[in-house]
Amino acid sequence: MLENLPYFQRHLPNDLAKVNAVINQAVQSDVALISQIGTYIISAGGKRLRPIITILAGKAVGHDDEKLYSLAAMVEFIHTSTLLHDDVVDESELRRGRKTANNLFGNAAAVLVGDFLYTRAFQLMVGSGSMRILEVMADATNIIAEGEVMQLMNIGNTDITEEQYVQVIQYKTAKLFEAAAQVGAILGKASPEHERALKDYGMYVGTAFQIIDDVLDYSGETEEIGKNVGDDLAEGKPTLPLIYLMRNGSEQAANDVRHALENADRSYFEKIHDYVVNSDALPYSISEAKKAVDKAIASLDVLPDSEVKEAMIQLAKESLARVS
Repeated sequence: MLENLPYFQRHLPNDLAKVNAVINQAVQSDVALISQIGTYIISAGGKRLRPIITILAGKAVGHDDEKLYSLAAMVEFIHTSTLLHDDVVDESELRRGRKTANNLFGNAAAVLVGDFLYTRAFQLMVGSGSMRILEVMADATNIIAEGEVMQLMNIGNTDITEEQYVQVIQYKTAKLFEAAAQVGAILGKASPEHERALKDYGMYVGTAFQIIDDVLDYSGETEEIGKNVGDDLAEGKPTLPLIYLMRNGSEQAANDVRHALENADRSYFEKIHDYVVNSDALPYSISEAKKAVDKAIASLDVLPDSEVKEAMIQLAKESLARVS
């Protein structure tokens, strides 16, 4: 895990302590329910990958000040607000191994507190004093919203292509990774070449992360992935392992996957799970994630060698370790 990597052993606790200090202050409100729900979901933990990427991107171009940690917290707030809204849309019961906010407090409260965290994030952006950072984040959050709608439109879509799947995950997931890296670069006044490299790094790491998340829905345990296994199938989401089966599996497997997706039928999970693990669906999906990781690492070639650059390389590789 990240904590076992040299850079992160020495610096991660201090970096995250600074981010968490900003988060804990910014989540407070005179409205008690906002603080209660905000603290509940923020305290659930998570890997804090996006804030870490912001910090590393800033440090990679020689920047390290309080504004960097404030922006890292901003990125986490954007992420958390999307989780609150996603869980309502998906009617999810578990998130990070705990009951979802909508499960505990109701849909209305979860959506409205999600709005609070989203707008709090923009207040933190303003604090950066950078119009470019505001522009990048405004564009990113708009694209993330488009990605969520694209995913909704593809529920039960058994004709989706792999290219369309990749577009959805790059919009709804990888875009925030990309923006997280880019704002760190902008704050550090990176050259256009270095900003582009860090932006690409974030996008490819985010792409790999989401593919592996989709793999874990068929190879992980509830305790490991923090949600119920089979949720994607039960929601009718055509993820990469299922797309592979529909294109390359036996006729029976392809037909069963189509039925399960079109009917959002969780009762098919055991059967579909057997198809997935007894085919090349998972190795293929992992290989596609590895391609994205390789591109992420290659994008850093233009940066000078440093401890921070090595940490970014290891972070990218770590996304694959979840299925090793």
